Amino acid sequence: MQGLLIEPGHLPPECEALRAEVRAFLAEALVDVPPARRNRNWSGASPDFSRQMAARGWIGMTWPRRYGGHERSMLERYVVLEEMLAAGAPVGAHWVADRQSGPLLMRFSPDTLAPRIVPRIVRGEAFFCIGMSEPDSGSDLASIRSRAERRTDQRGEGWVINGRKLWTSGAHRAHYMIVLVRTGERSANRHAGLSQFLVDMTTPGLTVRPVINQLGEHDFNEVTFDDVWVPDDHLIGTEGQGWQQVGAELAFERSGPERYLSCTQLLLEMLDAADADDPRQAEALGRVVAHYGTLRQMSLGVAGMLARGENPAQPAALVKDQGALVEQAMPEIAHALFGGRVRPGTTLEQAMRYATLAVPSFSLRGGTREILRGIIAKGLDLR
Repeated sequence: MQGLLIEPGHLPPECEALRAEVRAFLAEALVDVPPARRNRNWSGASPDFSRQMAARGWIGMTWPRRYGGHERSMLERYVVLEEMLAAGAPVGAHWVADRQSGPLLMRFSPDTLAPRIVPRIVRGEAFFCIGMSEPDSGSDLASIRSRAERRTDQRGEGWVINGRKLWTSGAHRAHYMIVLVRTGERSANRHAGLSQFLVDMTTPGLTVRPVINQLGEHDFNEVTFDDVWVPDDHLIGTEGQGWQQVGAELAFERSGPERYLSCTQLLLEMLDAADADDPRQAEALGRVVAHYGTLRQMSLGVAGMLARGENPAQPAALVKDQGALVEQAMPEIAHALFGGRVRPGTTLEQAMRYATLAVPSFSLRGGTREILRGIIAKGLDLR
């Protein structure tokens, strides 16, 4: 497996050959997609586009062939992610399944759920959402109140789930949710007694309600569980070990290039509009590009750790924390450099407006800044 010791900006020849292939595909597939839609980056979703990627082997790229995967390197997968994000491709339909749900199932249910579900992810046929956050809980996952209780009836051995999940991205288009719930009683150990389940989104008693964001778009949802029954074999991993499993899942969620490339369309628009003779613009945009380069190396490092089976919880938290800082500064930089001279309706103005409304959420998704810095401090033995 190719490791971490690579020169900045340099990848092996097979990765650059793949990059050219991906760019050629995107040039054709996105020819009619306007810049305004590309602003959505990885939150934009098109099941048809996901199936096109699957047909080219670009979903489940690093996964074992026994699950339908393609056993390519983490660096090759990284190249595909970079190009998709830089182009603003609508990858949101399969994103969660490819990023974390598939790996979670292969690790914690390798002989039961993974053989049935993961090949469908690879084919672009199964999309996932994440059931973690709850009303009144914020980023404190240990405080969740949704519960699952064992039940035996005419349907067999199973569990009945009751509770609510909030800010569930993509639940309205997902086929499955991986949900974190309580299966044990509360104790002095707040992280004990939590378990994860695979839930079919068509199960009776499960209700999805839209949460419209400040952009006027429907991406978030509230999901209610009213006596939702799941079979016993849909318990993922070991009962009561959900907290440890979530830690592994969040490492996937926090470390990818989407944690610093979400505002790429705005950066491209600024570069196109910049005056080469303006030293202030050159310095400001050069600083942003330097941040991008640093975050890319950090994110590639986490990809290497994941490939070796290591736990990158602290480095992943660093990537997510620093990436959010860079992304959230982008609208302010754009307004400082171009705000007084941008004509309404131009692609730069559209990108600035979209990013201004979107970036407040970037320090929430994947864990708030306070949670991330707590993880970092603990890893450094500062708390």
